[in-house]
Amino acid sequence: MPDNQTLPRPASGAPPRPAGVRLRARAALAAAAPALAAYAAVRAVGLVVLHVWASAAGKDARHLLGGRWDSVWYQRIAENGYGYTATLPDGTLHPDLAFFPLLPALERSLAAVTPLTVRDAGIALAWLAGLCAAWGVYAVGARLHGRRAGVVLAALWGAYPTAFVQSMAYTETLFTALAAWALYAVLRDRWVVAGALSVLAGLTRPSAAALIAALAVTAAVALVREYRSGARRGLLRRRARMLLGVCLAPLGWLAYVVFVAVREGGPFAYFEVQAEWGNSIDGGRALAAFIARLPLPAALGLCAALGLLGWLVVLCVRQRQPLPLLVYGIAVVVVSLIGSGYFGSRPRLMMPAFPLLLPPALALLRLRTTARTAGVLTVLALASAGYGAWTLLGPGPP
Repeated sequence: MPDNQTLPRPASGAPPRPAGVRLRARAALAAAAPALAAYAAVRAVGLVVLHVWASAAGKDARHLLGGRWDSVWYQRIAENGYGYTATLPDGTLHPDLAFFPLLPALERSLAAVTPLTVRDAGIALAWLAGLCAAWGVYAVGARLHGRRAGVVLAALWGAYPTAFVQSMAYTETLFTALAAWALYAVLRDRWVVAGALSVLAGLTRPSAAALIAALAVTAAVALVREYRSGARRGLLRRRARMLLGVCLAPLGWLAYVVFVAVREGGPFAYFEVQAEWGNSIDGGRALAAFIARLPLPAALGLCAALGLLGWLVVLCVRQRQPLPLLVYGIAVVVVSLIGSGYFGSRPRLMMPAFPLLLPPALALLRLRTTARTAGVLTVLALASAGYGAWTLLGPGPP
């Protein structure tokens, strides 16, 4: 909620009044409404283009969003629990333990209490999580640079090149929602809330390691600065909350790693499962080999894209983004690039790194008129929609 809005507070020591909580929630939703509308409009463009293109190709857009690739694995877990292993023609084994449990648990729960199938529940959850993520992205941007920046940032995230995944029954959107609100909680000095959200993020995707690192590094730097400044009094409760949040943060990820270890009977079973899927950390060797195998024009184009990504990181540093945003955004990018997994998925894996969009969001705000900003966002939304439809109608996974 923006800091310039104040509401009556209960007497010291009294519990929050329900009416006050409702008023705060309504005020926060009203403030975020333009961002949510902009995000929804951008994603609606993507869905319309996908529907038209899929219909022309004789394919079902809903099946493309919820019935292929990783979506099928999550749905199988939601329906039957863990225990399925696919054997590829070359003998390689792909166990379903590579997929984290929160999304399938939510799919199963929603399907149990509504008429939705598990597949449609996954799509519905992705769309709802997209709105929650856009709200969190807006909240971070608005706190740092004002409401207009928050609106543009949310719209840009919805127009990310692989933003079509935000409408699929995948985990990236749910993870981004949890990460954005956790980072916002850190900016508000609400460490326990941030730690609790990180627990859920750790049950959603392995990239929660970036969020855990952001909390840990930020807390460590804050504690060192306080110690060097000689600050002692009045900070014990804050330090206790900070340490509690940091200690909570990795518990979700660790819980799943332990679950896989117990189930498979080995302390490193989770990492062995990921290796079977080809998802080990190789320091970037797979990326370098992939670029080397490309034709020269494609290799140069990919290097240019990586250079642009590096420039965005430099701009984030130059703008002196808050430390938790810097650590989180950079960590998401690094983890996405140093793995040995399928290269085509790497742009999708970097999508949760929304802090990298702050520099272009601020650049758009410097345009002279709102109409020009809206025009640029419209072009980006159409480009994202076209790329998304083309990708989803192709043979390979995103």
